[in-house]
Amino acid sequence: MNGYWYGPYGYSTYAPIRPVSMDRYDDRTEVVIRLIQEGIAGERNDELFYDYLISVAPTQQEKDVITGIRDDERKHRRLFRQLYTQLSGQQPGPIEEGEMFHKPASYLAGLEQALLGELKAFEKYRTIYRYIPQQYRDTVFEIMTDELKHAGYYNWLYAKNK
Repeated sequence: MNGYWYGPYGYSTYAPIRPVSMDRYDDRTEVVIRLIQEGIAGERNDELFYDYLISVAPTQQEKDVITGIRDDERKHRRLFRQLYTQLSGQQPGPIEEGEMFHKPASYLAGLEQALLGELKAFEKYRTIYRYIPQQYRDTVFEIMTDELKHAGYYNWLYAKNK
């Protein structure tokens, strides 16, 4: 091992394991700030994708479930923006475009993509939780548990429509 964390999916450069202090501007804080920037953009991209899923959902019940998830993504983006400002002393810049929105082949494919995206976000946010100063952990924990809740809902929607 060369000082980096190896997650369940292989090599990961965003979680260095080095003995560093938790000073405000140390290496870990830089990693957290970068991951929070990615989280801000990712939550915005998810919000737009879920708007699409809402538009094609076959029942009002499914539209309502996805609307609740989309609204949580908006909350996460707001919370990440606050964390970014508190940790960096600066307002986050304009949102960098992540992956371009690609219309899924079907509603079911969109649900699968959403489910996997929620789980991937949880993995990233777990790294933020690990390295963020203690006083911010409750906020990150709320976001993480929401992501798991969303994955459960998307799993239910996928099974329902399979």
